[in-house]
Amino acid sequence: MPTPRLRISVRAHAKVNLDLRVLGVRPDGYHELRTVFQSIELHDVLVCEERPGPLTLKCRTPGIPLDEQNLVWKAAGQLWAALGRAGEVRDTQITIEKKIPVEAGLGGGSADAAAALVGLARLWGGAAMSLLREIAGTIGADVPFFLAGGTALGLGRGEEIYPLVDLPRHFVALVRPPFGVSTREAYGWYDEDRAAGVRDQVRELQLLPVPWPSRAAQMVNDLEPPVVRRHVEITTLKAQLKDAGAVATAMSGSGSAVFGLFRSRSAAERSIRPLCRNGVRGWVTRTLSRAEHERRGKPRRVSR
Repeated sequence: MPTPRLRISVRAHAKVNLDLRVLGVRPDGYHELRTVFQSIELHDVLVCEERPGPLTLKCRTPGIPLDEQNLVWKAAGQLWAALGRAGEVRDTQITIEKKIPVEAGLGGGSADAAAALVGLARLWGGAAMSLLREIAGTIGADVPFFLAGGTALGLGRGEEIYPLVDLPRHFVALVRPPFGVSTREAYGWYDEDRAAGVRDQVRELQLLPVPWPSRAAQMVNDLEPPVVRRHVEITTLKAQLKDAGAVATAMSGSGSAVFGLFRSRSAAERSIRPLCRNGVRGWVTRTLSRAEHERRGKPRRVSR
């Protein structure tokens, strides 16, 4: 009787940014950031399994690259080499079950890459978390956060992660307009507006008392004004969430998703019902503490 192939399942949790400040452009061309990440329950699932032949990525969601353009592919290659394995990645298949919307500022691609590192480490016989963190920083700026989770301060390009006091549980109403915004577009618009001398008049309007015991986050996103100048719908969605009772609202990351924090799930659910029309999609999820993120993100062996 043939030996069953090993299959490892890992959750990849999304994030929102409770704060995002762009401090300038670094000598290497990247933007210097100060951001507060918050992991949320919404997640993709990655299944890493033994399968003869070259590395294969599978995903049913249209538009997801299934080659070296995908950060999961890059994560696999980096870990394979770090473990001292020769040649190209082999005898492995990774299936990505997408729930996190793309081009929404929720970190889906980076979350998948971090989950791939965790799952493949288990599949390939083990690797120290310190090694996974080292590799994560070379894959993408916010990939290291997804190995930690909870509420955390991100510095540098976002790859320097410092845990903060966890945000008390809030329910999150996520709304994605019928368009996406790539990270490249958002930062390009930010640089374009600064070069043109466009003054940011949105920051002062968004400073408000925050409902958690951390002064690190003020729900200000420096990428929001340049994105809003091209997509005013984001301001409308924020206002609608605020009118529905959100204690705070913001665009997450580079957009296009907008989120509101609510005290109860029922209030969050009521807030998105009237918004989900004309191509707008909505989800209700909740924040995760660091311990919850770690527990839910542990790899587990699954049967067929």
